[in-house]
Amino acid sequence: MSNSAKVHRGFLPRFLSICLLASLLWAQAPSPPAQTGTPASPAQTTTPTEKPSNQTTSPNHEPKISPKQAEELFRSVDEILQFASKDTGLPIKHEVKRQLASRDQVVSYLEKTMVEDKDTQRLRRSELVLKKFGLLPRDFDLQTFLVALLREQVAGYYDPETRTVNLLEWLGAEQQRPVLAHELTHALQDQSFELKKWLTAGDVDLDNIKHLTPADLDKDEIGEARQAVVEGQAMAVLVDYMLAPTGQSLLTSPEVADDLKKQMLTGSADSPEFQHAPVFLRESLTFPYRYGLDFIAQLLRDGGKEKAFAGVLANPPQSTRQIMEPKTYLSGEHLPDTVLPDFEQDFRNYERFDVGAVGELDTAVLIEQYEGADASHKLYPHWRGGYYYAARPTSDAAAPLALLYVSRWADEQHAAEFAAIYARSLAKRYRSVREESGDGKQTGENGTQESLRGTHSWLTEDGRVVIATDGPTVLVTEGFDQPTTEKLEHKLFAEPTAAK
Repeated sequence: MSNSAKVHRGFLPRFLSICLLASLLWAQAPSPPAQTGTPASPAQTTTPTEKPSNQTTSPNHEPKISPKQAEELFRSVDEILQFASKDTGLPIKHEVKRQLASRDQVVSYLEKTMVEDKDTQRLRRSELVLKKFGLLPRDFDLQTFLVALLREQVAGYYDPETRTVNLLEWLGAEQQRPVLAHELTHALQDQSFELKKWLTAGDVDLDNIKHLTPADLDKDEIGEARQAVVEGQAMAVLVDYMLAPTGQSLLTSPEVADDLKKQMLTGSADSPEFQHAPVFLRESLTFPYRYGLDFIAQLLRDGGKEKAFAGVLANPPQSTRQIMEPKTYLSGEHLPDTVLPDFEQDFRNYERFDVGAVGELDTAVLIEQYEGADASHKLYPHWRGGYYYAARPTSDAAAPLALLYVSRWADEQHAAEFAAIYARSLAKRYRSVREESGDGKQTGENGTQESLRGTHSWLTEDGRVVIATDGPTVLVTEGFDQPTTEKLEHKLFAEPTAAK
């Protein structure tokens, strides 16, 4: 989905990754395993709430490391930077600045960034679209959640603006070292590729493009793919740093990474905001770390250090599909264009609210939301393209948001399976749902509708919902008038789509 309403990591303000990662890792990262390579259990981990014996306490009762600890932590920056450089092959071009920050200073910085960040501003506008898809509850206050999450997950970070790594005065050196390995990898990426500029290269603002093309939509996930590369590389170095005392690595002990990913997704007892967040938010926030780590691990196995670090930074992936399925990146897969309507003419009685691609991650989250993780992992690899368009009638600015959603699949069967899942989701998204008409149903032995073919319609409190399939393509309209829906179905199904 576009930068203004994404159902994946890039939809969220980029700076939130700064504070999310470190808190999750400090709370849950396994200690380096024994010589056998078996990862430590969660009970063995060190949490941020544990106060080292040589910490002092500030007047406001916040634990504070001693001057000796601070000196030790500052010295460790250069040591860990050397490790990260050797592990990645990225050169150290200059010293990394460092400073010790209080919790109040970090919170103040992140709050200021949140106010100024353009992704945050877009995020506030996107709330209605997310609720339309059912990815957020209708009464969910996204802004309140983000502020609470920020305060809960406050942590150290590398700031590419000042090229400074910010260390925390309330945590001991041993607790901060593993995350420093991660953050200093960002410093190396920055020194060779200008991290802030690299992350935003290729970003497209679909809101300001009048005549959209498939090529425009193809660019809609570039930022998310690049974020996953950056975080995946840093995660790989973190794991290698944790395992270094045992002589092992990410490639020789993948079970450590698997354990870390599982714990990151569930959150810790010290992270109630994250733990109780909607599925979409948990998946979106952790996507660049979990899938990014797997992506980098695959590149390491396929082509070694050069391909996994400098190589992919020079030739980055373009979509969440390439991150989630590294073989598609390695093979240079190119998906055929999805047929678009003439947005200006076909929606001339509507005012555009938002438009964007619906990528493989978006699709995976949608399926998981309504059918569970197992169903999602089984079906999403067969996705081959998609987009949405949200609008309101020009005659009624207060009308419920109307939605066009087009999804393309590898074949007719998988399209029909997804159409059935989307149809079942209606009862969870609307207060009142009554099926109006339908044809081509196929029902499984247990009486559940396992696939949906043909055209079906339902009446809801927000208007008519139509789900139609034609070969590998699924078309959904929610809240559009009947002439517009019929015109879209005729136009989008008139041309065959060459799914693979």
